Amino acid sequence: MTAPTMAHRLAAEFIGTFWLVLGGCGAAVFAANPAGDNSVGIGYLGVALAFGLTVLTGVYAFGTISGGHFNPAVTLGAAIAKRVEWAAVPAYWLVQILGGLVAGGVILTIAKGRPKFNASGHMAANGYGINSPHGYSLTAVIIAEVLLTFIFLLVILGSTDDRAPKGFAGLSIGLTLTLIHLISIPISNTSVNPARSTGVAFFNGAGAPGQLWVFWLAPLVGAALAGVAYPLLFGGRDEELADRPVRDAALER
Repeated sequence: MTAPTMAHRLAAEFIGTFWLVLGGCGAAVFAANPAGDNSVGIGYLGVALAFGLTVLTGVYAFGTISGGHFNPAVTLGAAIAKRVEWAAVPAYWLVQILGGLVAGGVILTIAKGRPKFNASGHMAANGYGINSPHGYSLTAVIIAEVLLTFIFLLVILGSTDDRAPKGFAGLSIGLTLTLIHLISIPISNTSVNPARSTGVAFFNGAGAPGQLWVFWLAPLVGAALAGVAYPLLFGGRDEELADRPVRDAALER
């Protein structure tokens, strides 16, 4: 089988990140509380499932092409763990950010079709303090985002390890992201993904752009720690990347 070209890999990352932001943040904007009074809607559970399902479907659709990262933190952790070549990281990050921003723009465009929609503070942005759904502090948000991203990366690296059961990576990764959202939507609206946070922050306004640094720093720190820890804790593959640049493809067997 011919290895995917870099153009193919970047297309997969763009579409996968677009789908994650559209599906997850779109569910939060359109369906979490459409009446504005909590009488109907999918609520936190529905939004958590939406994020998990976007990753689950995206990994199965695009994992064999790009590795199915859809997240700059995942790309960083994978590079540190020697699952993807460092030369690919800047390009992956660029298309992931672009995919998130395009999705955020689509969400805003659709949302404006609803009478009296006000984007300020209503675009599923992440935040701390007054921008946290339940007022959690900066310290609490950083701890949650670092820890949950760390666990997320451990699950990803473990699920895509050659020693893992074949064909189940998308399921375990998607369910883990669902659980992460169930834990942390009330804390920070859940990031663990800088591209997801960037994709809606500038459309949301209301202080979200000024707090965006946290949702880059904390996930990247958590991912970097996992990228270092996984091989130390559990061992890993020692082969070189030169002949197989996409080593973390979730379904590549």
